[in-house]
Amino acid sequence: MTQPTDLRAQLVQAAQRLTHSGVLSHSGHGNMSARLPNTDHMLLTTVSHLNGLSEAHLATVTLNGEIVEGDVDPTTREIIGMHAVVYQARPDVGAVIHTHSPRATSFALAHQPLPCVYEAFLRFGITEAIPVAAWGPRGSAEAVAFIQQQLQQHPLVPAVLLANHGVLAFGRDPLATAQLIIIMEEAAEMTLDARLIGGEQGFPDGAVERERAHMQRFGSTQ
Repeated sequence: MTQPTDLRAQLVQAAQRLTHSGVLSHSGHGNMSARLPNTDHMLLTTVSHLNGLSEAHLATVTLNGEIVEGDVDPTTREIIGMHAVVYQARPDVGAVIHTHSPRATSFALAHQPLPCVYEAFLRFGITEAIPVAAWGPRGSAEAVAFIQQQLQQHPLVPAVLLANHGVLAFGRDPLATAQLIIIMEEAAEMTLDARLIGGEQGFPDGAVERERAHMQRFGSTQ
């Protein structure tokens, strides 16, 4: 079983991976959380940027927003519901990451789903476009309700674009979720480039099954 100390280290490593991969916005803005096993608690970042994140920048809060351990400022309190709604809707999710990754956020600004046309999506288990949750003030009940709506309508997607705002991704652990953010940013950048030379093209019929069969042959998981 993953221990809280391990999750703290994973969150820091995930932030470092995002920083070093260059997928954050110029400000480095973002927030992250990890579900504490067998509780209604999560570890949550307490700073508004991910570059330079340390374990000292983590607090423990309940999914209802109660502070269990650490200092949480008003700006951080705003986004607790944005993370909690994912854990409440997806029992299998162990981590949530929010960023303003520029290319993926471009799709959010355009209110356009991020299409599933990049092979890395298939290898990550993504088989449909990443949907867009309608805009509401940052972390408001309205915004959280729009996220919940997309989670219900798209029960298999591991991410949601936040209209006029950014990206919200979720996965089994912090490192896997960070990798998902990176893949989404790559997909968004290459899709936008493809539109300059004729537009992106979808996969042929049966691509998902063929990809999975190929991965199973070699024992690949992603």
